[in-house]
Amino acid sequence: MGYDNDKPLKSRFYRRPSDAESRDLPAPQRRTTPQPQRMHSHGAHPDRKRPERAAPENLIFGIHPVREAIEAGTGIEKIYFRKSAGEVLSPQERAGVGALNALRTQAAEADIHIQEVPVEKLDRLTRHGNHQGVVAVAAAIAYREINELAEAIEAQIEAGEAPVVVVLDSVTDIRNFGAIARSAECAGVAALIVPAKHAAPVNAEAIKSSAGALNLIPVCRAGSLRGAVSLLKGIGMQCVAATEKSNTLIYEVDFVQPTVIVMGAEDRGISRDLLNLCDVQAGIPLAGRIESLNVSAAAAVILFESRRQRFERS
Repeated sequence: MGYDNDKPLKSRFYRRPSDAESRDLPAPQRRTTPQPQRMHSHGAHPDRKRPERAAPENLIFGIHPVREAIEAGTGIEKIYFRKSAGEVLSPQERAGVGALNALRTQAAEADIHIQEVPVEKLDRLTRHGNHQGVVAVAAAIAYREINELAEAIEAQIEAGEAPVVVVLDSVTDIRNFGAIARSAECAGVAALIVPAKHAAPVNAEAIKSSAGALNLIPVCRAGSLRGAVSLLKGIGMQCVAATEKSNTLIYEVDFVQPTVIVMGAEDRGISRDLLNLCDVQAGIPLAGRIESLNVSAAAAVILFESRRQRFERS
C-alpha cells in the first residue's frame, strides 16, 4: 500500500500523546461523535429509499413494442411469454390473452425462439415494469439472412475463392460458442450458421468470450440447418461433419475446396438428419484415454487443419 508523504499524518495513527506531541501534532481527542442509527439488514437508511434500477437495454417488453420490433425486423434472440396455464390472472390480464396469443403466433412465424415462464421471471427481468406478459431479448448483433449469405458465398466461389462456413448444431454453451467464433474469425471463416432454436444466445457474455469476433464475422440464424446446408451444397460446397465415430481422419479430407464444417453439441453430437446430408464424416485422432475433445477445442483443430492445407497450396 502506498502513502502520500505530502499529507500530514493523523493523530489517531499514534497510540501515545507523547508520540503526537513529539511531532507537533495535537493530542488525540476522545471521540464524542454520536453513533449512527442502526442500519437495516440490507444496508440502507430507514428513511432513504433504494434507487430503482432500470430494465436492461436489450429487453423489449409490452405487447405493442414487441410486435413493432418483430414487424421492423429487429434481431430478437428469444421471447418470454407469461405462463397462463395454472396461474390466476387479473381481469386486465385475461383481456390481453387474445393479443398475447396473436403475438405468439406472429413470433413463431418469424422463427423466433419462444419460452413460457412464470410471471415472477418477467417481473425480475423488467424490474417490475409493465411487461403485459411478454418480454423480448434483442440480439447483440445483426444476423445475416441465409439467402443473402448464400449469394455472397456463391460470388466468392465464382471468383475462384474457396470459402469455409461453420455450422453449429445445438451448441448451447455460451463460452464454447464464443471460443468457436474466435477461432473461426482467426482462421478466416466466411460465416457461422446457428439454428434459430437450441443455440447459445449472442449476448454480451458470448461477445466477450469471442474476444469481439462475433462483431466481425457474419452470423446467420437459420430456421432449418438442413435447409441451410442443402442450399450451400447447391452452390458447390462440400459438407464435412466432425465426429469421433468416423474412421476417416481430418488430415485425409481435402479442405482446399469450398467447405461447410458441421460441429455438433458435446452431449448429442450432430443430428442424424444433418449427419446423413454431409459428404464426409471425419474425426480427430486422439492418443489419450478421454474419448473426445471439447467442441470449441475440436473446432479450432479442424479449422486450422483447413488453414494449413490452404497455406501449403497457396
